[in-house]
Amino acid sequence: MIKIGNIELPEFPLLLAPMEDVSDPPFRRLCKMHGADLMYSEFISSEGLIRDAMKSRKKLDIFDYERPVGIQIFGGDEEAMALSAKIVETVEPDLVDINFGCPVKKVVCKGAGAGVLKDIDLMIKLTKAVVNSTHLPVTVKTRLGWDTEGINIMEVAEKLQDAGVKALTIHARTRAQMYKGEADWNYIHAVKNNPNIEIPIFGNGDVDSPQKALEYKQKYDCDGIMIGRGAIGYPWIFNEIKHFFETGETLPEPTITDRLLAVRQHAEWSAEWKGERLGLIEMRQHYSNYFRGIPHFKDFRRKFLEVFTLGEMDGVIAEAADFYKEFSY
Repeated sequence: MIKIGNIELPEFPLLLAPMEDVSDPPFRRLCKMHGADLMYSEFISSEGLIRDAMKSRKKLDIFDYERPVGIQIFGGDEEAMALSAKIVETVEPDLVDINFGCPVKKVVCKGAGAGVLKDIDLMIKLTKAVVNSTHLPVTVKTRLGWDTEGINIMEVAEKLQDAGVKALTIHARTRAQMYKGEADWNYIHAVKNNPNIEIPIFGNGDVDSPQKALEYKQKYDCDGIMIGRGAIGYPWIFNEIKHFFETGETLPEPTITDRLLAVRQHAEWSAEWKGERLGLIEMRQHYSNYFRGIPHFKDFRRKFLEVFTLGEMDGVIAEAADFYKEFSY
């Protein structure tokens, strides 16, 4: 059993990565239903929380059915990070996570996210500010380093542990790589096998199938795997991995009926959380992902993009179900 503070997780937990504009409560609910063991909110600006920015505050919404769940914050100012951790604590998540890995320019240029990888002293100061301001377990998600020449994850892992972090997730790319190239999990293996490291080490990057999950589990010796892009439009990946671990068998791919049901559930929960019109507008980014690789979906995607009510969506779903009933793919 893996423990993060007082949080007990399965022997080899599968985590849903915090992803901007993706891992909101409706999507987290789907992933939980399909086997995710620990989930995180979208990342939240510490300064946005302090300003009471509506979008940032909305990201604090968590629900009991998705526990255990963590809220992830980012920022480059000690005082702001400490205060935002106190604000996060008021909604009673199970843990607070710090983002030291986001490679996006608008985050990095503020000295936050992966921008902190160039200043380890600042990273540790920010971490201690959060740890000292909350009673919740604090975890960190980071990258290998700024670039190939600046890979410093061994040093970073030890210093973060010393600062009070209770678990560390490593995206096995540098900031310079962004999301390109192959993730190098050898560094994750090295950190995990460092005799000075006692906290759980989770690996992240490129896991998009049960076979790869098992390979990485066996080869790199991490305590669990965090899945990001592999879960977008495919929440089934968590149970598929668990089934493969237990039996060595690959579950059948989700059917059209499975996909349509997931879209309907996602849309309904999105409408409940954001309001029907806005919820369905924000669902538009997801349709292509749910039906990736399904032939003849283009016309149905166009129809989904035109719906503004759940009733209208049900009409498109019924039409698609009827169409694919007669079509073998």
